[in-house]
Amino acid sequence: MKTRHFASTLASVGWGLGLLAAVPASGATDHFTAVTAADKPAKKTKQAKQTKAPKPPTDKGSAESKSDRDKRLIRECRGRPNAGACEGYAS
Repeated sequence: MKTRHFASTLASVGWGLGLLAAVPASGATDHFTAVTAADKPAKKTKQAKQTKAPKPPTDKGSAESKSDRDKRLIRECRGRPNAGACEGYAS
């Protein structure tokens, strides 16, 4: 029984592969037509630029800016080991 089931499955796979191989051959009969400059559409006229809606301001809270952080770390890391948050700021 297993042999018969295997044989029918194998036959189905073979048929499927045969059909897939035949499809591209039938599509290959399309004819290519060259496109000339006269066939191309004319250039579009310039349109007015669309403006984007302004983004609402984001609340940064009490976060410090990058320059403020750099100044603070230079000030706080004097004389400390060059490790952790002070890496690159200790003298």
